[in-house]
Amino acid sequence: MSLSGILPGRLGFGTAPLGNMFRAIPDDEALATVEAAWDQGIRYFDTAPFYGAGLAETRLGQVLSAKPRDSYVLSTKVGRVILDELEEGARDFGEKGGLFEHGNPNKMLHEWTAEATERSIEDSLGRLGVDRLDIVWVHDIAQDFHGDLWLQKFEEARTGAFRVLSRLRDEGVIKAWGLGVNRTEPIELTLALDEPQPDGFLLAGRYTLLDHEHALQRLLPMAQEQNVDMVVGGPYSSGVLAGGAHFEYQQAPPEIVERVGKLKALAEKHGVGIKAAALQFSLAHPTAAAVVPGATRPSRIAEDTAALTEKIPAAFWHELRAAGLVSPAAPLPEGA
Repeated sequence: MSLSGILPGRLGFGTAPLGNMFRAIPDDEALATVEAAWDQGIRYFDTAPFYGAGLAETRLGQVLSAKPRDSYVLSTKVGRVILDELEEGARDFGEKGGLFEHGNPNKMLHEWTAEATERSIEDSLGRLGVDRLDIVWVHDIAQDFHGDLWLQKFEEARTGAFRVLSRLRDEGVIKAWGLGVNRTEPIELTLALDEPQPDGFLLAGRYTLLDHEHALQRLLPMAQEQNVDMVVGGPYSSGVLAGGAHFEYQQAPPEIVERVGKLKALAEKHGVGIKAAALQFSLAHPTAAAVVPGATRPSRIAEDTAALTEKIPAAFWHELRAAGLVSPAAPLPEGA
């Protein structure tokens, strides 16, 4: 089944910030943000054990477990197993190492085996307080591995997580599965396999106003050819497009700050909100089934829903392309 046949709308809610990403968020603020998403009509929620070592799932579950289960679509991820044992030193998660220093202190294992996949799903159901998941993403395959080890970890996922999730989908336990990554290569490699095949993928940060060239070269043509849908994660590029200071989970470098300045100046010239430009650009690609920005404040949800329907003049998109700020190969929104 295609993701577009499962997802209830084009705007979802990404819960990475609810895991105390970058800062410690009070429980009441986190829960109010989820309630705001619900009140704004959002019915697709994406989470992961990695987000604060289970904290985001727990917080999301406190709200969603009280809602009718058939009224929303829920996705989480496998690939990180949360242990009861607490971490004593600094976490080693590569480029994402400092993201959740304010999250739960539990140790996490990178593991994509069949056993770890089944355990991860069971643990997620417990934290979320629900009886089933709709979509399961294989999270960050080989995110921090290189060379032969990269391929070993991918093979672990292919023979473990991929096959477990394919079986669960075929049995009707879940509706769909795919990869949830911020690199295009694992998805390209997966789409080249004879089996098992994913229903879609969640690509974080790689199809945004700031970063889309690489995805356009190989991945998205492959996805179109195979009728595989994309969910766009991180449409604000770790926040820098929405007034934040981070890009790629780190402090934004000067060249990115300069590029964002050019994008915002052009948006202001045409009376366009930068959030609207970011969301509508990501959704313009034919493979894009939904976009899932994250938020930690209730007011941000209303901004996102308004951005999705804001009217953007065609002249903005054409000037954006003429200025070299978007690839000439990138599809523009309808009417541009």
